[in-house]
Amino acid sequence: MFKIAHNNLSASFAHPELSSLGEDMRLLGQFCISEAWTADLNHGAIYLGTHAASHHGISQGECGLLTLMRCYAPYDRARILELFERAATGTSSFCYATTIPASRGVSQPVFCIGESNGFNDKQSGAMAGMFFFPLFRVTDDAVAN
Repeated sequence: MFKIAHNNLSASFAHPELSSLGEDMRLLGQFCISEAWTADLNHGAIYLGTHAASHHGISQGECGLLTLMRCYAPYDRARILELFERAATGTSSFCYATTIPASRGVSQPVFCIGESNGFNDKQSGAMAGMFFFPLFRVTDDAVAN
């Protein structure tokens, strides 16, 4: 799944009922690890939290887009790179799902949602989003089918 939606929203997609998500957040934690990420398009840097960096196999929490792309399944890299490039041109919302190849024929599924904004004459914009890492791995033969 690779999706992008361009929009002209001046506000983020914050949901007004976030305070009622207590039980849903506990249930989400039963199935996956989630963590926020940000990107500064002026500097070309992506900032990952501790869990996201670890799951991606990146030793530091800061990396470039190509470093992040090298973590993903080779057959998804070009489409994810295209998503980020399109989102870097204007205010957008996007999502993708792929795997991070691990060892011995298993891979870690990863889901990402994000948005880009802050484009003006003086700024190249920024991105923010969430990674979701299910608490299971899949075999590579299951991923290819």
